[in-house]
Amino acid sequence: MAAARIPNFCFEYLEGGADDELTLRYNRAGFDAVNFQPRTLVDVSERDLGCELFGERIAMPAIIAPTGFNGLLSHEGDLMLAEAARDAGIPMCQSMVSTVSLERIVESGVRHWMQIYPFKDRENLAGVVKRAEVAGSEAIVLTTDVAAFGNREWDRRNYRAPMKLNLDNMVDVATRWRWLFDVLIPHGMPRFRNLGDFLPPGQDSARNAATFLSSQMDPSLNWDDVAWLRDLWPRKLIVKGILRPDDAERAKQLGVDGLVITNHGGRQLDTCVAPIDVLPEIREAVGPDMTLIIDSGLRRGGDFVKARALGADAAMSGRATLYGLAAAGKPGVARALEILRSEIDRTLALLGCPVLTRLGPDCVRVPRR
Repeated sequence: MAAARIPNFCFEYLEGGADDELTLRYNRAGFDAVNFQPRTLVDVSERDLGCELFGERIAMPAIIAPTGFNGLLSHEGDLMLAEAARDAGIPMCQSMVSTVSLERIVESGVRHWMQIYPFKDRENLAGVVKRAEVAGSEAIVLTTDVAAFGNREWDRRNYRAPMKLNLDNMVDVATRWRWLFDVLIPHGMPRFRNLGDFLPPGQDSARNAATFLSSQMDPSLNWDDVAWLRDLWPRKLIVKGILRPDDAERAKQLGVDGLVITNHGGRQLDTCVAPIDVLPEIREAVGPDMTLIIDSGLRRGGDFVKARALGADAAMSGRATLYGLAAAGKPGVARALEILRSEIDRTLALLGCPVLTRLGPDCVRVPRR
């Protein structure tokens, strides 16, 4: 449904990975290799999908992942994601390159986390963090795996120059009437609502700002910056992009509250390890009390159950909910979340584990690969 509604260039941006897209395949292969080992003759007539995240209950172990340019999928797509997450009883992590202001997302009533990129201008970055604090965001999520942008060839081939579509894609856009009258007419090109201080005057549209923003990523980001951010931000601090136990231990030593184990959905380093494969050793390294969230490769509710069994507190959903957004706006996101919820519920029943928080490594088998 998403492919039928949105232009090809949007769909390939949503779906694509880096280089030969091997990391995309590894992410799925990692989940596919984990087998359930169900108990039988267990009363599963009542099931509880909820768990705690930073001391507060969520309805299921899911979080809307931070994804950018969502205004190109549906008008004010970030707000639709937030409202659907609120209604489903789960948090939303908003991307710094979203096209709705963080203040409006917080006002929606969703449990709000703000993701930030390591832009070179630390003063303006501190300004975004301050805005999040004043607005009432629960957490700052620092993305650390963008020292350089991944080579997303399937995305790049749609353009004749940076952010200038080639002829085939221009013709394709002209045929997508539902998308045109939702996204571009009468609203115009979506604008970055959280980056005004970073961008040249009048250059905040998704078309004009993309190239400029790529030049602002700071490849010098290091652990000193994590310490700086820890001193700056008084609430929960989450580091996104961890794939090694030693990095996880160092983050814990610096007072980081949670980690997102992710390879950026296969969009950065190709042939990278799958997060589900390294989750158990990272959990062992940091102990039982640190919040661990997994991201990359989750498609069905059973994947969320596998992640929880192997040591994650919860998992982020990026593409899964974006398909819903691209297909039908807020009702599409709500439908995607309901599909995941029903699959988690059914998996727990068939696994013989009616309470999500009782899941453990004994519920799965991970064959050697």
